Amino acid sequence: MSLTLIVTRNVPDRFHGFLASCMLEVAPGVYVGSHMTSAIRERVWKVMQDWIGLLPKDGGIVLLWSDQRAPSGLGMLLIGWPKKELIDQEGTWLTLGQLTQQNDIQELETLAHTNDNI
Repeated sequence: MSLTLIVTRNVPDRFHGFLASCMLEVAPGVYVGSHMTSAIRERVWKVMQDWIGLLPKDGGIVLLWSDQRAPSGLGMLLIGWPKKELIDQEGTWLTLGQLTQQNDIQELETLAHTNDNI
C-alpha cells in the first residue's frame, strides 16, 4: 500500500462525488488516499476510464502513486489534460515538449542577456 494522489481539472461533478467517496479531497480537485492498495487504485482508475466520454476537451485526470519499479519511483496514469508526452530517460520521468523556432530564439536571447549580467 502506498500514498495515492489524484489531481483533476475541469471534470463533471460526478467525478468529484465519486473520488470524495473513496479519498480525501485536500484542495479543490486534489484527492489523496493514504492506504490505497493496488486493487483499489485499479478499480478507481477503471471508473475514471469508463467516464472518459464525459470529460470536456480541457478536462483531465492525473493519478500518481509510489512505485519503486517505475521511473523516478513514481507510477503515473493520465487521462486528457495535461497533454504532455512523458518519457522514461534513464529511470527518470521527463516531459517532452515541442519548441517552435521562435521559442528557441527567445530562449537564447534570454540566456545571452542573463550571461551579460554575470
